[in-house]
Amino acid sequence: MKTKFIVLVLTVFISFSSKAQDVCNAYYPFEEGAKFEITNFNKKGKKEGYVSYEVTNVDNNVASLETKIFDTKGKEITTTGYDVTCEGNSISIDFKSLMSPEIFTKYKDMDVDMTGTNVEFPKELEVGKTLKDANMQMAINMSGMKMNMTINMINRKVDAQESITTPAGTFDCYVLSYTSEMKMGVKYTFTIKEWVAEGVGMVKNETYNKKGNLMSYSELTKFSK
Repeated sequence: MKTKFIVLVLTVFISFSSKAQDVCNAYYPFEEGAKFEITNFNKKGKKEGYVSYEVTNVDNNVASLETKIFDTKGKEITTTGYDVTCEGNSISIDFKSLMSPEIFTKYKDMDVDMTGTNVEFPKELEVGKTLKDANMQMAINMSGMKMNMTINMINRKVDAQESITTPAGTFDCYVLSYTSEMKMGVKYTFTIKEWVAEGVGMVKNETYNKKGNLMSYSELTKFSK
């Protein structure tokens, strides 16, 4: 159960765009009303719930997303959100996206202070390119008892180009990899492989443990605009 929770915490959802003609629309949705869905599976392919996303507002190169998380039976668990900002030659994704919505449910009634460094994507991806690290620190006050959690996204790089098919369609993707580190008393390390399509966003990602064994994966299952 603890390992499953950590994997959920480390799941990073990269989203969609409807037009790819400029940096603001390269790898994230900058069209109000765009909707998409990411479904989570365990290593054996059993569905473990899904997250729906909707771009609720776009203003001054900032896209606001509402995220709703559902359990395996389709029951809504919680709603949260974050922003994506177009900055120069890149887009900046709120560091809160590093945290799975489940964590907001677990600590919603507690005093939580979050800081961090946003996830950045350049205007153009190319094989061999190294991307900037990102991180998030969370201080939780639980009835006077304090707990600190840190999530680091490091060693981000573009490894290859591949075509991949999910229930949402077939996409030409860049294949990214990075290391996710979670420190909560003890440090846990995972390797993430992620497929990202220009004009679409994240199509699939896979989480592996230190031994290189698949632990879980997520796929793009719906998209509309």
